Amino acid sequence: MNRKNHGTVDRGGGKEIRSALAESRRLFFSIGLFSAFVNLLMLTGPLFMLQVYDRVLTSRSEATLVALAAIVAFLFLMMGLLDHARARVLARAGARFQSRLDGRVLGAILTRAGRSAASRSEPARGLYDLEAMQRFASGPGPFAFFDAPWTPVFLFALFTFHWLLGLLAVCSGVLLLVLALLSQARTARLQREAGGASALAGHFVEQVRAGAETVRGLGMRSAAIARAGGLRNAALERTVEASDRSGVFATTSKTLRLFLQSMMLGLGAWLAIRGEVTPGIMIAAAILMGRALAPIDQAVGQWPVLQRTLEARRSLARLLAETPEEPARMPLPAPKAVMEASNLVVAAPGAETPAVQGVSFRLEPGTAIGIAGPSAAGKSTLMRSLAGLWPPLSGRVTLGGASLDQYGEEVLARQLGWLPQEVVLFEGTVAENIARLDPAPDADAVVRAAERAGAHEMILALPGGYGFQVAAGGAALSGGQRQRIALARAFYGDPAVVLLDEPDSHLDGAGSDALDRAVADLKARNGAAVIVAHRPGAFARCDQVLAMEHGRLRPLEPVRQIPGRSSTEREIRVAKSGPPRGWRGPAEEEPS
Repeated sequence: MNRKNHGTVDRGGGKEIRSALAESRRLFFSIGLFSAFVNLLMLTGPLFMLQVYDRVLTSRSEATLVALAAIVAFLFLMMGLLDHARARVLARAGARFQSRLDGRVLGAILTRAGRSAASRSEPARGLYDLEAMQRFASGPGPFAFFDAPWTPVFLFALFTFHWLLGLLAVCSGVLLLVLALLSQARTARLQREAGGASALAGHFVEQVRAGAETVRGLGMRSAAIARAGGLRNAALERTVEASDRSGVFATTSKTLRLFLQSMMLGLGAWLAIRGEVTPGIMIAAAILMGRALAPIDQAVGQWPVLQRTLEARRSLARLLAETPEEPARMPLPAPKAVMEASNLVVAAPGAETPAVQGVSFRLEPGTAIGIAGPSAAGKSTLMRSLAGLWPPLSGRVTLGGASLDQYGEEVLARQLGWLPQEVVLFEGTVAENIARLDPAPDADAVVRAAERAGAHEMILALPGGYGFQVAAGGAALSGGQRQRIALARAFYGDPAVVLLDEPDSHLDGAGSDALDRAVADLKARNGAAVIVAHRPGAFARCDQVLAMEHGRLRPLEPVRQIPGRSSTEREIRVAKSGPPRGWRGPAEEEPS
């Protein structure tokens, strides 16, 4: 990332992260205050040793020793309570930070997932980055930063004892700091590679778990296990290599610190022999030096976690900068069911060639348009653009005379009913899925949507009815049941326009009849619909049918039902040029 882009990220996503942290400024102030008292109370041990050696042993006063012991016991109790209190406050500050950004990060992930196929398939790294920052903020790592400002105080105390003691402590601190910087320089790349390899392995394992039936049904079990094992072994190799290298620095730092403390004791003993310090100062200096170097030693031990946290912050700031929050828009009145596409050119996110080229049409209240055509003709791309999911490269789509971006994502979704080609249901009840996971769903609106979609009786037949618990992805439901529940979800909230992408792909005869009635009811209420399908039966209620080839639309003659046939046996009379490639007539229609 160049400096210009890095500056943009820091001003955008970095500002949001700092703002979220700033909301806990009072908690951080409390932690700093507790840390001040904790570090002051750290002087209890050295001062007690100083008094014991220089007063108690020389005076042989048991009363003085008992009094000092009682005072020290109280001070250590207070230090323990304050240390525990600051740990609890820090944990809550980390939790508040994650809670503040959870929704924003997930929203950014969802927005980014609609921009490219790669983003849709990658793991939700933003949430992992947020959790990494929260774990660091709630752990022992930040205490090194709160305690570090007190290191000069301990060094000053050592200089007051003797300048040589202070000089040794300063040299020791510089040496440990150099080791910490070397550790960062030598392990940063390995830590990043290990984290990336681990995320890749975890993502593949999750894919295998989600597609367990496919893996087992196609005999892919051994191959999938082998591939997952290879990815996990690669991640383990990187992790072990990073751990080995960081472990060398951590062990060296710890050993060196213990050696330097012993040298401090030795230097104090030498000065005591020369009569320049007392034996009490000799012991107190060794303890103070250990306390002065503790933040540096703690930082070295927490360095791998700190590196992961810094990388997570950069990644999170980049995600938030690339997907800014949706700006506030002036509320618009509920639109009429008038949708118009003008010279629409749309490409899939990340694609260079437009899948939709120069499409124009107008949808009026009480009408329905059908779009037929072969696979990969651009039909689903067009529907995603009409739903406001994929912005056009040129041209525009309007609803009620206003372009889609004037409504905002949440408001637009309430005015457009969307049934995607790939039906996705979420863990929860049938009612919650129809209500689009609304935390406070309108029960009457849920039932009304199911009735309009012709799914009410089917849902009542499920165990528990609307309270039937849907597993992730809609497991335990047939393809037709999932599709009819998704159709009811599209009708939830009485949208003005309903966009149906292959709504009959899994429906039987009864389901197709229910779909016909749903579209007819929508038109009777002055709503409108756009239907994409391969089967002619889906266009029974359409006023106009268009054929799409190579990203362009051309008209077909209106739908007509053959007298004496059932509602599932319909045909389309096409233009004299013949049917488009990939079109199946009634005789070629696949069995439901």
